[in-house]
Amino acid sequence: MLDFLPQWFQIFFFSMVPWFEARYVIPFALASGWEWWQALPLSVAGNMLPVPFILLFFHSIEKFLRRYKLWAELMDRLFSYTRKRANDKIERYEFWGLLFFVALPVPFTGAWTGSLIAYLFDLRFFKSLLSIFLGVVIAAGIMTVITLLGIDLFFIYLGVLIVAVLMTIFVVIKLLRIKKSSKRTKP
Repeated sequence: MLDFLPQWFQIFFFSMVPWFEARYVIPFALASGWEWWQALPLSVAGNMLPVPFILLFFHSIEKFLRRYKLWAELMDRLFSYTRKRANDKIERYEFWGLLFFVALPVPFTGAWTGSLIAYLFDLRFFKSLLSIFLGVVIAAGIMTVITLLGIDLFFIYLGVLIVAVLMTIFVVIKLLRIKKSSKRTKP
């Protein structure tokens, strides 16, 4: 796809992309001939690069996007769903709740979503950054170990795909329920 770019840059770049992140780039890097001790820090660094910017500047991006009705409605639903789903865990456990949320190597639980949760719950910057970093390292470590144990990439990504489809269906159903309940409560 981006064969004209050096392979180290591809690993670093795709680790920044939501849904790929370090956890899913590492198996590809190892399959491409990289050693785990090369791929792990490179992908973690790529995964963490956008996090401070998200934590610091998301309020400005949200303010800009809220000028448009479509984005305002989408953010209202997404933020409402995220707050409902994570409220008890994050408010009670803050640092540890966010860390374990990011450390779970399944779709919708990476550094990007963790940053959004930290923003929504107004968690402190350095505490959030450390929690997300440790979560990314744990998730990347889990995927590295799974790959090194010889579990075929096909089965890893098949499992991730199945979980992603199920979680997407669950999220859509929840968002539709939230939308229906908000329509009923409007005068």
